Amino acid sequence: MKGFTYLDPRSVSIDTRSLAVFRIIAGLLIVADILLRSRNFSFFYTEDGVVPQSMAREMTVDNAFSVYYLTTDSTVIAALFVVQILIALQLIVGYKTRIATVLSFLLVVSLDHHNPLVLSYADTLFRLLLFWAIFLPLGERWSIDALHAHVDTATDTDTDTDTATDTDTDSRPRTQITSLASAAILVQMVYMYALNGYHKTESELWTGGEATVLIMGLDNTTFLFGEFMRNFPTLLTYGGLTWYYILVFSPLLLLLRGRARILFAGIFIAGHASFALTVRIGAFPYVPIAGLILFLQTQFWDDAAALLRSVPVDRTRLQSLRTELEQLGRRVPQVGFEGASHRELRSSVYSVALAVAIASVLVVPAISMVPVAGFVDDGPADRIDESAATIGVSQPSWGVFAPHPRTTDRYYVFPAEAEDGEQFDVYNDRELTYDRPYDELQKQFGTYRERFYMNSVRSGGPDDIVSATLAEHICTTWHEDRNVELTGLNMYYVNEDVTLETVDDPANRTSDVWSIYQHGCGDNEPGEIAPPA
Repeated sequence: MKGFTYLDPRSVSIDTRSLAVFRIIAGLLIVADILLRSRNFSFFYTEDGVVPQSMAREMTVDNAFSVYYLTTDSTVIAALFVVQILIALQLIVGYKTRIATVLSFLLVVSLDHHNPLVLSYADTLFRLLLFWAIFLPLGERWSIDALHAHVDTATDTDTDTDTATDTDTDSRPRTQITSLASAAILVQMVYMYALNGYHKTESELWTGGEATVLIMGLDNTTFLFGEFMRNFPTLLTYGGLTWYYILVFSPLLLLLRGRARILFAGIFIAGHASFALTVRIGAFPYVPIAGLILFLQTQFWDDAAALLRSVPVDRTRLQSLRTELEQLGRRVPQVGFEGASHRELRSSVYSVALAVAIASVLVVPAISMVPVAGFVDDGPADRIDESAATIGVSQPSWGVFAPHPRTTDRYYVFPAEAEDGEQFDVYNDRELTYDRPYDELQKQFGTYRERFYMNSVRSGGPDDIVSATLAEHICTTWHEDRNVELTGLNMYYVNEDVTLETVDDPANRTSDVWSIYQHGCGDNEPGEIAPPA
């Protein structure tokens, strides 16, 4: 069949223009993430918030890496936020790209470990993609490094430019690269999709097409066009089935080539774009799109170039702008030294590191998922996974809305009592009631990371330390900000069962109220406060 091939080296090739686009998107995602996290800076990232450093260390694996663990000073933490943005900008423009990639990866891991209670699968996937990107020539195209390499070629025609793992000094950009690193990052994407698809096969809601319809009924997750799409259950059914089947057949991302691969990757990209417009799930719609860009091989860029040439526009100004940018890029100082022995040593180090990474991050987790894993000693595998977890690159189960999609809507009610006996809901800042706080429940969260955090609160931590810390923070802030002395508070969450009949009819849903935690403020003993009827 045309466009289909057995897995061969060309199947894991990555066009260097795709690498450049991935680099730019990755840098933009880091900048956007830091700016979005800054909205909850005091609440989530300082000692005065709900996740002090002692808790963060307790909630992460032993010896977890984080530069944030070196300080508890909020000013220094804010400075690290700024440094992370600056290095991300360095990554975007492609200056000393490999160094920028390594530093970006370490800072992303550090920030995630600084508050593990607000993370999602998007954060895990982004760490993994950045990790594999360390071994790839992200700066070979459309970068300051590429401009410097071109200058070097003009002045030294004897420079060796064929080192497979050293890309910062390549003189001429290669059209594509084929290496263990390119295979690893592509396999990472397919591994995530295929495993998620495998989990979904266990649910009749996915195999029958009802899952997406029910997911669109979750008011604490859907936004923008999510509510509108509930009016088209048949379309949602076929859309959900399409997504399910492309997950199951995701290995075709590697097996297909040419325009067939472009089409298949485009279906995935369209699916993620639809998530961005309907469900509030953080960065998950965007991070996989960055990874899918890597599947766009040379055929895509050749077709795109031909299409652009056919557009009747004046390219003079664009060429002038490009020339000005290139001149500006060449003015950036080229720091460092290069030599044959230095390149050879660096190539050897990268080769060894890449081999260890592939074994630890891909091979061992993959083996653990097959039946033969039962005959293998778990000791070494566990130790390898623990080592990977210290730098945030252990493979999760990839159970995104799987095996069974969530079919319960959820909101929180925190009844509290003041010294004068007045009772109110401190989480939603209203009079005490167990009714819905909003028609669109996602509005109860100031940011999407607050929803992830509340999932951690609901699940509880060791000795309920997560809930206890939040409760004490509420007691303190209500006294400081409102001059209201609380004697105690309770934490409840309300589940609403979403059925096909009540997707757009919350008033007729069956609901249950569940207790999370009871807390006494100050010296007061915890007790039950205005439990639901």
